[in-house]
Amino acid sequence: MLSAHQLSCQRGSKRLFQGLHFHLQPGRWLQVKGPNGAGKTSLLRILCGLSTPAQGEVRWQGQNIQTTRSAFHAELHYQGHGLALKEELSAHENLMSGAALRGTSVSAQAAQDALVQVGLKGRSQWPVKVLSQGQKRRVTLAALILGQAPLWILDEPVAALDVAAQSSLQDLLDQHLARGGLLVFTSHQPIALQAPGETLDLGAFAA
Repeated sequence: MLSAHQLSCQRGSKRLFQGLHFHLQPGRWLQVKGPNGAGKTSLLRILCGLSTPAQGEVRWQGQNIQTTRSAFHAELHYQGHGLALKEELSAHENLMSGAALRGTSVSAQAAQDALVQVGLKGRSQWPVKVLSQGQKRRVTLAALILGQAPLWILDEPVAALDVAAQSSLQDLLDQHLARGGLLVFTSHQPIALQAPGETLDLGAFAA
């Protein structure tokens, strides 16, 4: 279970939100909404342990994530606005190196199959720098296919995806939730998920 307890976020002299709380159970999703500048990305970074809240704490399996960082990050797949791809490496090399950094075992064939599944057949050995933004996003979809983490936190995962890739993403999310995974995401575009979930509007926690 992922939970937030009385979180507050400060950016400079401005308090973005305060008193934020939720509990997310396996097999459920949470969509974070709010106007630009409300702190959606800031909240996701706090939930990942990449930023520290001004007040409150985030817990994973009942433990504060700041005190169990290594164990927590081993069970987390975070995809931010930046795609975290190495431009000089191929799509295939990015998947293999990313898996190694996460401490997971992925075969070269599994990485190749994932890239074919997301529509990058024939482009898996191209340097990422020559791929379009949409194709780069497809590489991140392949990383989701290969991932074994129970908690996915995704910031605008639909951005730059065409209709076919959006459908593939939705299928991936549904499969993840059906396996008992947890999902936290932001999206300006609708994502219709089969599993139960809820929306967290940051406007309700504005300072």
